[in-house]
Amino acid sequence: MHPLPPLLHNRPERIAAAVESAVRELRSRYHAVAVGFSDCGTYGALGKVCEKLGVRRLSGSHCYDVFAGAERVRHLLATEPGTYLLTDFLVRSFRRSVVAELGLDRFPELRDDYFGHYRRAVWLAQQPTPELWSAAEDAAARLGLPLEVIVVGDGGLERELAELIAPIPSPRS
Repeated sequence: MHPLPPLLHNRPERIAAAVESAVRELRSRYHAVAVGFSDCGTYGALGKVCEKLGVRRLSGSHCYDVFAGAERVRHLLATEPGTYLLTDFLVRSFRRSVVAELGLDRFPELRDDYFGHYRRAVWLAQQPTPELWSAAEDAAARLGLPLEVIVVGDGGLERELAELIAPIPSPRS
């Protein structure tokens, strides 16, 4: 596993190029390479890169689809379009990846500019621990949103990863 910087999610227009560079570099060292990203806001650019390079990637529009299932995520957003979704990673890194990156630590008055249209935070909890519960509550409070928790576990990710690394069937003659 060779991770890319997680803050790429704050600049999704850079994800496809970063993945392409990593795949090209890793191909010389490994028999097979797969991409552990969903579309992640690239608007199809990542899919095009993966197709061009002949590599698989995680399905879905974003990691929320992987963890909770695309239909469940669609339902959550249709029920309340002003839903801010959290994952365990985002809960853990919230102060760095959201608060610091958006400047909310220096300019807290920007909170309403960024998050004023949201109505709730939903944590799609993979492995809820007391520390993560506390961090999720802090993140929601920082946004001024009520927190809802849906324990989704790791099953969706496990299924996606199994499919991602499964052998590619040979075409039949």
